[in-house]
Amino acid sequence: MKYLFGPVNSRRLGLSLGIDLLPAKICNFSCVYCEVGPNSIFTCERREYTPTREITAEIDSFLAAPGQAKPIDVFTITASGEPTLHSGLGEIISHLKAKTALPVAVLTNGSLLYRADVRQELALADIVIPSLDAAREESFRKINRPAQGVNLQEIIKGLTLFARDFKGELWLEILFCKGINDSAEDIAALRQALLAIKPAKIQLNTVARPPLEDFAKPLSEAELAEIRRQLPGTVEIIADFRKRKRAPAGSAKKTELLEMLRRRPCTETDICEALNLDSNSTARLLQELTASGEIAHSAHMGKIYYQTSQTA
Repeated sequence: MKYLFGPVNSRRLGLSLGIDLLPAKICNFSCVYCEVGPNSIFTCERREYTPTREITAEIDSFLAAPGQAKPIDVFTITASGEPTLHSGLGEIISHLKAKTALPVAVLTNGSLLYRADVRQELALADIVIPSLDAAREESFRKINRPAQGVNLQEIIKGLTLFARDFKGELWLEILFCKGINDSAEDIAALRQALLAIKPAKIQLNTVARPPLEDFAKPLSEAELAEIRRQLPGTVEIIADFRKRKRAPAGSAKKTELLEMLRRRPCTETDICEALNLDSNSTARLLQELTASGEIAHSAHMGKIYYQTSQTA
């Protein structure tokens, strides 16, 4: 599949079938913690970067296959970049809602919610998960490094307007990098913004996979817990500090693994859990793909991460 990937196990959403609207990497942010890599197109322009009809046709093909959608909990619209930059977003969400009763989630950096058309399109979804990593201009510029024309106060206003009218679930994610957006002033500013936005959930995260910039460092579980204590509403820590158990055995799916690693680097444990593979099957598959040059690995914070090779 070109646009659909998975399904993968998501701790937040359950068994999720991903829909990737953009090729890597079209975005209006260049976040220091980004796991996808550097931008290929740095823009705020909304247009049809990939053919909407191709995406909806691939959705139809998937749904037409007997039993394909049965185990899935949710369709998750994402991108190797920012999905709201795709001008066909509303049409794609509408198509999913017409074709299936499964909920539709959208992951977004929230930067275009100041636009009424983007708010109207996202309102068609069941779950919207925007980001707001900073509510102070200086920290926002440091961590998200937005394209020219992106305005932080417009983002906060857009999030507030969207949350006020949205009939679905709005879960707002904040990703913290040590020494960049975690000061007392940052937390106080975020608190004020969150009091205005009033999301259903606030989800705290930190750096896990290899980031775009080496200086993007994670917070500890205790540091996130202290931040949680200072924020209003329902706040949960979604950064995974657990020592995870291996998933049950399953058949190794080379194509699904390559699709997953093309989008973001993963550890062996990530792969086991996402693709429902036992550790032996995963190790053999990783060894095979490494030997063939299709994937490469690198170390980050004591863990080995795999990703498709630049030459693959």
